[in-house]
Amino acid sequence: MTHENLPADNGCEAPVMFVVSDSLGETAEFVGRAAASQFNSEHVEVRRIPFVSDREHLEEIVEEAKSCRSIIAFTLVIPELREYLKKLAEENDIPAVDILGPMLEAISRITKKPPRLEPGLMRRLDEYYYNKVEAIEFAVKYDDGKDPKGILRADVVLIGVSRTSKTPVSMYLAHKRIKAANVPLMPEVTPPEELYQIPKNKVIGLTINPKQLYQIRQERLKTIGLSSGADYASYDRILRELDYAEEVMKSIGCPIIDVTNRAVEETASKILEIYYKGERHGS
Repeated sequence: MTHENLPADNGCEAPVMFVVSDSLGETAEFVGRAAASQFNSEHVEVRRIPFVSDREHLEEIVEEAKSCRSIIAFTLVIPELREYLKKLAEENDIPAVDILGPMLEAISRITKKPPRLEPGLMRRLDEYYYNKVEAIEFAVKYDDGKDPKGILRADVVLIGVSRTSKTPVSMYLAHKRIKAANVPLMPEVTPPEELYQIPKNKVIGLTINPKQLYQIRQERLKTIGLSSGADYASYDRILRELDYAEEVMKSIGCPIIDVTNRAVEETASKILEIYYKGERHGS
């Protein structure tokens, strides 16, 4: 019997990481991808297999893994399943990494209490979850300068010219429970006075190399079916906007991050570093 979660095609030219979990498996996948990113010379395919709840399913996964150059990363809270998967992997000479087990044991040691051993507890409705939902709703409501009042309520306010990743970075921060508003900067529009009423380290300026911004805006025009000659994507216009944005950022005195060739995650990580540093210093 082939389980519906297993890939139908067993062929695997690249190394494969099987991510096995009795819940969604997002934690193991995140850790696995972070580790794989350190090996640029060879692509590692990641196959996430969630909601594993019995030995038979584990046997199917290991059988699949035997046909590839593979590794198994797993987060299984039920000790019987954890040990059985370790045994199967060892018998078939497949490297297996228990991501959750050592942490459970360590916490159990210091608390002197056993873990609850219930899969999916992180998905339960709790304060963390509600804070994340609230931050996402905040990012949507105060996206693109829709309401300057959001600036005064935000944990972080992103400013910059169009296409400097303000919206995707705001949404990424929201998933980290950070309430982020963002405000576009244009020479024709005076910046909201609220930007000058909050601590300057809560405002983050995003800038970008003009050549890359030119390419991004040209692609944007193609996507929406407009002529590439539109002023929005002209190089002179871009230089004017960036110069103006730099003046605004300097007048505020806020930190500035160059997003050129940066992934959203990289930019957000830098913003979080600035934010938490400010929190520690009470500003």
